[in-house]
Amino acid sequence: MKRILLASCCLLLLLPRAGAQRACGAYPFLLEASRTDPSLAMPIVPRTSPLQTLSDAPRELPLIRIPVVVHVLFNNDQQNISEAQIRSQIDVLNKDFRKLNADTAFIPAAFRFLATDCRIEFQLASSDPAGRATKGIVRKATSVHGFGLDESIRSNARGGSDPWDASQYLNIWVAPLSRGLVGFSSPPGIRKDMDGVVISFTAFGTTGTVHAPYNKGRTATHEIGHWLGLRHIWGDSDCGNDYIDDTPPQSSSTLGCPSGVISTCNNGPNGNMYMNFMDFTDDACISMFTRGQAAVMRSLFEDHGKRNSLLSSTGLNSPSLPALPEEYQPGVNTIRLFPNPASQFVQLETAQSMDGQPVVIRNYAGQIVLQSSVCRGGKIMLNRLSNGMYFVTIGQSKVTKLFVAGLGL
Repeated sequence: MKRILLASCCLLLLLPRAGAQRACGAYPFLLEASRTDPSLAMPIVPRTSPLQTLSDAPRELPLIRIPVVVHVLFNNDQQNISEAQIRSQIDVLNKDFRKLNADTAFIPAAFRFLATDCRIEFQLASSDPAGRATKGIVRKATSVHGFGLDESIRSNARGGSDPWDASQYLNIWVAPLSRGLVGFSSPPGIRKDMDGVVISFTAFGTTGTVHAPYNKGRTATHEIGHWLGLRHIWGDSDCGNDYIDDTPPQSSSTLGCPSGVISTCNNGPNGNMYMNFMDFTDDACISMFTRGQAAVMRSLFEDHGKRNSLLSSTGLNSPSLPALPEEYQPGVNTIRLFPNPASQFVQLETAQSMDGQPVVIRNYAGQIVLQSSVCRGGKIMLNRLSNGMYFVTIGQSKVTKLFVAGLGL
């Protein structure tokens, strides 16, 4: 019964209000995840004062570089966003987290001294988990027309894309989303198979498929703020608490592109900090993280911090192995295999019969381990392949990732 009530509350939170509203699912996702792990709901408080940690000379702080893999999920050509669109988003992140965004000039004077360079940067991975060369982009066709807050987007078997090791990479999924969602993020400390950021293909980057008012790449900035431990600036309740000392309280999220002083919750003469990246203000009108927010984010990379392992990631190293040939890259699928994982055989799900078509199965090194053909009824016998991950090509189809499990157990 509690799960039903929580699901209902989450749905209400995602319904759009009057006017355009940034439909961020991070808070309902946090509520659901904290049911099984209450520690996820605990606020992150840095051990040192943000004013001491982030002085007027942020260059004294070490630069943190985070390797990124972008999983593009699509069910039509438009949703299969371009590499240029992906790189436009990485560019926005590096400007926003380094206080290099041009719109810092519009931060009100009363808050300008609090805006800071977080000294955090993002870079598409150059090495995948196996050490192979990569562009840091995974593409996969899907039959899912709209992903929600459940785990399906992170699961190959459910139409999504399996994450790379979340202790070594920031996983970002770009896909069609349901219920008006624009994006959501996992909190720090969640189990690895649920860790990462999800963004609608209409709100990722600054070109291609983006739609105003979320066409400046700020949805990803906002959601990665959550991924690095930040709460919404209004604390997700009327005059709530975001646990950041230098963000003034405010009664609720902000709509549109306001100007001037808007005072709520007795927050003083300077009013609401509606230009903060952790509000719901339109992309064109948010422009800053505070020193306190930066201190929280950076604290995750300290010894024993929940994002510390990213500092030793090999994702940005020079690859030790070449990339798989393009036709063997996992991602763009025109067929579906089930069950997956499999043991003795797999069944094809396609729009037309592929009986008799040649089957080539390769291991992760690109070596052919099995050649056969599709049996009548779309069945492929696996001839006791050992447990592991394989890439299957059937006829002229694009490669499909297959997991074999359960043999010899």
